Amino acid sequence: MSYKSDTQHSKADTAKLVAAAALLAIAIAAFYYFSQLLTLVRVIGLLVAAGSAAAIVATTDPGRQLFGFFQDSRTELRKVVWPSRNETLQVSLTVIVLVLLVGVFLWLVDMFLFWVVRSLTS
Repeated sequence: MSYKSDTQHSKADTAKLVAAAALLAIAIAAFYYFSQLLTLVRVIGLLVAAGSAAAIVATTDPGRQLFGFFQDSRTELRKVVWPSRNETLQVSLTVIVLVLLVGVFLWLVDMFLFWVVRSLTS
């Protein structure tokens, strides 16, 4: 069965994605190759390379779609109505109490079944 993708990637986009991946791979290799340098310098270099790779990816169509998705997700997250501290505490305490009650109930059932089995086998 063949599946045709809705998005068509241009050759330029593919080249940019490969270049970004190569840049990131080179940066990681350089991070370990230059292990004698100060760690702060290596981390800054790695972050600059990662930022450059992200900027290259952002210029491609899949990159624009990905960053658009992140922006839409952030917008939707701002619409969420979060529970108040009091509501959170009440629900958490209810869950803890119910877990303890169910645990004690299951322990009692286990003890009863153990007693029944021991009575039948002795």
